[in-house]
Amino acid sequence: MKLWRRQVPASQPEPIRGLDIGLFSTVLRYSRRQQSQMIMLSLIAMPILYLTLELPKQIVNNALEAARFPIDIFGYEVDQVTFLLLLCGLYLLAILLNGLNKYALNVFKGYVAERFLRRFRLLIYRQWQKGANASDQSEIVPILAQEVEPVGGFAAEVLTLPILQGGTLLTILLFMFIQDPVLGAAALTVLPIQLVLLPKLQRRVNVLSRIRIKEVRHLGRQLSNQLRERQPSPNGLCSASASFRELERVRRRLFRLKFFIKALNNFLTALTPFLFYSLGGYFVIEGRISLGALVAVLAAHKDFSAPLKELFRYYQTLEDTKIRYQEITSFFSKTELLSDPRQHPGPPVKSVQTLAQSSDRNHHSYFAQASTLRGITYEGI
Repeated sequence: MKLWRRQVPASQPEPIRGLDIGLFSTVLRYSRRQQSQMIMLSLIAMPILYLTLELPKQIVNNALEAARFPIDIFGYEVDQVTFLLLLCGLYLLAILLNGLNKYALNVFKGYVAERFLRRFRLLIYRQWQKGANASDQSEIVPILAQEVEPVGGFAAEVLTLPILQGGTLLTILLFMFIQDPVLGAAALTVLPIQLVLLPKLQRRVNVLSRIRIKEVRHLGRQLSNQLRERQPSPNGLCSASASFRELERVRRRLFRLKFFIKALNNFLTALTPFLFYSLGGYFVIEGRISLGALVAVLAAHKDFSAPLKELFRYYQTLEDTKIRYQEITSFFSKTELLSDPRQHPGPPVKSVQTLAQSSDRNHHSYFAQASTLRGITYEGI
């Protein structure tokens, strides 16, 4: 016996062949080269973004002031109209380059997402086919058709979105602090509140997401058992109706909580322009900053809220995708355990009556667990 052999903890599920236990390592395993290319496109967007913020300020402060013309640019005297058209042309070029960069990045992200999704589905399908009782695994349909979709979409944003949106946020903050440090600090006033409240609310969303995934699979098992019985029964209708009601309750709570998070985030984001108008207007009256700088800061803050929302959305998507990935891998580890004759001796296929009884026991125990979780999170509807 080799004492130095690394032991796998018993609590961790065995990963699907071709997949790692961690979501990030799986994504990087199959798209490392594409991720590096998307990161380069994201970094190129930062200087272009800064130009789109700086040029409007130059237009307001310099091109519209007639007393300083004509001016000398690279040995040529330029009048006011020519200088205005030159700055506007540069601004138009910066907008065009920014749009082309985003278009190329989004198209490439879609390509990476679909490529990873196809490979992910193929690996799951092969794992499902290897099962001893693969014909009884009705849960594979929602897994392949629905649960893997967010994982594939997240694969294209796992590194690109935080780098692109985080870099955009830092670029806008740098521009604001260059104009005036007080206005730059005002943009960060509500950020700590968002960083404290939103993750706590997101954890409640995660609990409800796990309940919803398990309830959809439980409903698939019920329908599969009824199809094998080939005879409708009142008990089957009652159990299906209970599952439908539970799905409705969970989704209603998800909607309420998600839209509350969105409304809270929008309200906190809208508080910052109030500080800009009050403090910035006072600084313009006192001559501390120019009017063009205030206009540029207000325009930059409009772009500042967008990457902040995207980063919060990335956090929510990350948590949801990790839950889905863990549920998929744990489903196949449980399937392999149930199909292993060494762990469960006896015939591999149960009778219809035994399956129905087992489904009812799982049904009641699951609803007891869901009720407990609802009591922990917040009061029911």
